[in-house]
This record gives sequence, C-alpha cells and structure tokens, in this order.
Amino acid sequence: QVLLVESGGGLGQGGGSLRLSCAASGGTFSSYAMGWFRQAPGKEREFVAAISWSGEITYYADSVKGRFTISRGNDKDTVFLQMNSLKPEDTAVYYCAAAPPSATARPQAIMSGDAMDYWGKGTLVTVSS
Repeated sequence: QVLLVESGGGLGQGGGSLRLSCAASGGTFSSYAMGWFRQAPGKEREFVAAISWSGEITYYADSVKGRFTISRGNDKDTVFLQMNSLKPEDTAVYYCAAAPPSATARPQAIMSGDAMDYWGKGTLVTVSS
C-alpha cells in the first residue's frame, strides 16, 4: 500500500520558519516527481512546489518563490519543504503528492496536480501575524 505521510506542520510566527517532511512508502519513489500543494480554508487547492526525481529541477509558485525550498532526501523517498519568512497567508493544509516518471515531461500537469497519482492526508500549518 502506497503511503505519503506529511509531518512538521504546526503553529509558526510571521517571519519565522517551519520545515515540512513527507515520507513515501509502499513503492519505489526514486523515479517519481514529488510536490507540495496547499489548501487554505474556503479556497481551492493550489500548487506550492515540485521537484524532479533527480532533485535537479524544481518548480515554485510565485507566491512562495524565494521563501520556500523543496528538496529530496538522499534516499529519494523523502521530500522536504523548508518554509522561511512565513506569512499569515501561508496558513493552509499542506499536502504531499507524487507523480509517476511519465509525468516528468509534463511540468504543467505536475503543477496543476493532474499528474499526481498519490496524495498524503495533509498537515496543517498555521501562521500567526
């Protein structure tokens, strides 16, 4: 059974930092692209960041560019989201997702979430002002 489990959410202060982790199990994810999405209360899910299977290519939403950094662990089955300079508008449930190798050539599908085969249950991030 494929599982993506997020951790690291919680309460952060404006201007502060949090680091999210996503551990993948039940499959071989070293060839999968991984991504983070978020959904704020009353809003639709939105793309945050994604990383290729090799870790060499990354994508970011404009709203987080320069503040958030996505990375992969050495085992490739773990992905991290380092969130710096937090803002209250970063408050959301953050979801980890994985896209199969075939999606590598479709970055737009990765960023829209359409290419993601697997999703975690999410971790809540709340940022106070």
